[in-house]
Amino acid sequence: MPRLPHLQRDEAPLYLARYYEREARREARRPGDGAPADAAADADPHSTHAPIGRPTTGDDTPLYLRRFRERRESPSITEPAPPLWQRSGAGMQRALSEDNRNKEIIAPRAARREVTNDVYLIRHGETQGYSTEAGLTPLGSWQAHTWGHTLAKRIRDGEEVVVASAATNRAGQTAGQLHKGLLDGLAMFEKDVKVHDPRALPEFRNFAVATPDGLRDVTGAFRRYYAVLERFERTATGDRPTWLVEIDRFWRVQQGGGDPIEHWLSTPMLHFEPPALCVRRFWAGILRLAADHPRARLTIATHSGPIRAFAVWALGYDPGEPYNTEHVRVKLMAGDGQALVSYRNRVQPVQIPDVTTLPTWSLEG
Repeated sequence: MPRLPHLQRDEAPLYLARYYEREARREARRPGDGAPADAAADADPHSTHAPIGRPTTGDDTPLYLRRFRERRESPSITEPAPPLWQRSGAGMQRALSEDNRNKEIIAPRAARREVTNDVYLIRHGETQGYSTEAGLTPLGSWQAHTWGHTLAKRIRDGEEVVVASAATNRAGQTAGQLHKGLLDGLAMFEKDVKVHDPRALPEFRNFAVATPDGLRDVTGAFRRYYAVLERFERTATGDRPTWLVEIDRFWRVQQGGGDPIEHWLSTPMLHFEPPALCVRRFWAGILRLAADHPRARLTIATHSGPIRAFAVWALGYDPGEPYNTEHVRVKLMAGDGQALVSYRNRVQPVQIPDVTTLPTWSLEG
C-alpha cells in the first residue's frame, strides 16, 4: 500500500533544518565553549545522525511540544499586550517602514499645512482584456490586494478610509480586492481604523462614447462597434456614421501599437466624452465624498483615461499612461481651497474648482 502524505509532522522543512545546522556550526566555532574549533567544520552538513529540523542542542523534545510549553510560560492573555513594535521582530519593522521610503519631502511640523482629505485615484489591476466587460486576472487581483495591504502601513489609528470605484467589473473587483488587502493589513499591524465597504459611484466611470444605443463605456461599446463595422465591410454600402468612424480610429490606434488614450486626449472627437468633462466629473465626485467623509482617506478605483486627463489638467503636460494600480494622489488642503496633485514624483498645487460655477458650453453660446 503506498504511503500517503500527511500533515502531522514535528520536524521543520528542509530550509529551516539547514538553518539550524548552520546555527549549530556557528555556535561550535565560538571560542570558550569546550569544543574544538574545527569540529563543526568537519561535520557533514547532510548527516542523518541528528534529527532533521531541530537544533543540535541535545534536546530531543519535539518542536511542537517545545512551542506549546513556551506558550504556557508566556504571560496571561488577560494582561495588556505591549505595543506591536516592542514584541515583534525586525521583519515586522521592515514591513511597516519599507513603504515610507519615498521621495516626498515632508515639511517641518511648524510649517506643515492641514490636509482635510487624502485622495488616491487608482487605476484598476490587470484585466483579461478590453474588448469585453472582463474582470481581473489573478495577477490583477494580487496587485489590488497588495495595494490595499501597503496602504495599511501608512494609516494611523483612528483614521477613516472610504473605498469607491467605477461601475465596471475590473474597477469593482479592484476595489473589492483592495478592501480585502486593507483589512488584512490592518489586522496584521493591529490598527483601529474605520473602513467603509466598497461602492460604485457614477462620477468615477470611464469616458463614454455616444452610440445608437446611448452613452456607453468605450470598452462596453466595442462589441456594438465591431458588429456594425463588420456589416459595413461585408456589404460595402452607404457611408459609415461618424460615431463608427471615430471609435474605429480609436481602436485602430491600439491595434497598431499606439496609445489610444493619447489619441483621445489630443484629437477632438464629436461622439467621445471630452477629457475636460471627465476632470469636472472627478472633481464633483471627490468633493461629494469629501463633504460626506471629512478628514477621511478616499481610495477610488477607476480607469486610466480619466486619471490621465486629471493629471494632464493639473500638471500642464501628459505624464504618460498609469500602470495597473498606479495612482494619482490628491491632498485637499484646509482653509484656502487648494489641493496638491502628485503623480510620478511631480507635485503641483492647484485651486480646487467650483464645478457648479464652471461654464456650460452649448451651440447657443
